[in-house]
Amino acid sequence: MCVLTLAWQRHDRFPMILAGNRDEFHKRPTATARWWEDDPDILAGRDLQAGGTWMGLSRRGRFAVVTNIREPDAPDLHNAPSRGQLVRDFLVSELTASAWETTVDVGAYAGFNLLFGTLEEARYLSSRCSSAGPLEPGIYGLSNQLLDTPWPKLVRAREGMDRCLRGGVPDIPGLFTVLSDRQPADDASLPRTGVPEEWERLLSPVFIVHPAYGTRASTVMMLGGDGAGFLEERAFDPSGDVTESRQFEFSVETACAREADALPATVTPLSGD
Repeated sequence: MCVLTLAWQRHDRFPMILAGNRDEFHKRPTATARWWEDDPDILAGRDLQAGGTWMGLSRRGRFAVVTNIREPDAPDLHNAPSRGQLVRDFLVSELTASAWETTVDVGAYAGFNLLFGTLEEARYLSSRCSSAGPLEPGIYGLSNQLLDTPWPKLVRAREGMDRCLRGGVPDIPGLFTVLSDRQPADDASLPRTGVPEEWERLLSPVFIVHPAYGTRASTVMMLGGDGAGFLEERAFDPSGDVTESRQFEFSVETACAREADALPATVTPLSGD
């Protein structure tokens, strides 16, 4: 996951609204969003190489999303656990968000940011920020640096989230439009993270298109104060074309899916297979 925006306690019905893109190498094996067979409370996509996930929900109204910190000169942590396991571990935990945070050995992982919580609290944890903690109501942006680092794509994503909340109902198609923004930053505004300038330019849009590395999935997920849970994911090929769209609706308190056996409400394969 490389860019996301979170609206925390900014909408009357949905205290948590999160929209984000997962950017990854196209050859890395991945499963699209679904209820996990081995952890049935988790609704998320899955990294089939390391076993974790980049963002997800649980039946009990928990949410989490992780991003890597872009630091090409950082020392390699041999045998470090997958950062995607942090999302999985929080989603299945019985602890409160603040209590669970104290159990995380931050130094064991390569650089990461984690946004996580429940309907009662949302928190930010980072291996590179000692002041992380609870979030106040607001609209946040996160990519591969610290929370609300003013990269151009993060500024645009946060502004887009704000626009999509101005009506009485969250504008879900509008959020996917925000996530589809392919506008690169101008050279004067490019982040300077230590990668070559051509890569800074390539990575600067909200939505990245490249034959080897790019946006693999766009996801919108919401938790409602009335117990409503929602997740929609769109998967993409290396050309940036949609290959599949999945939508889920469920009750976070009763774990009663609106369709039998918690199957997705809509699964639309868009490839030619």
